[in-house]
Amino acid sequence: MVPVDSSLENHVLPLHELEKHLKPLGYVIGNNWDYDEGFVDYKMADDDGYQFIRIPFKTEQGMLDSPGAIIRLGKPFVLTHKYQDDVEASADNGVFQGSVNQFQEPVDPDADVPDKYVEKGRRLIEQVEHVLL
Repeated sequence: MVPVDSSLENHVLPLHELEKHLKPLGYVIGNNWDYDEGFVDYKMADDDGYQFIRIPFKTEQGMLDSPGAIIRLGKPFVLTHKYQDDVEASADNGVFQGSVNQFQEPVDPDADVPDKYVEKGRRLIEQVEHVLL
């Protein structure tokens, strides 16, 4: 994980505004959210793992699953999730033998981020700053 200094940190806005501006650019609300905090993610690449920009947020008012939630953005970061390249050891020996388990855990959820993706992440965060601020 590589933190990215940004003026987004501590910016407060309605969650629907965040989604309205960032979804068209390819950002998604990550699956790992709770009622009062979550992440917005952008998948940059899948070179030897998956490289993401992740912007954390917490609610200031309301809950994420309710209309009108107000959020505060955290410090953005770039990360790499590295998954195993071969068949999951516990894969079934039945009809789907040799298939990859799509629910497998990352081999390294915080692998080293290649420099080119750190730089790309910084440029993309600048774009988000321009759109949101």
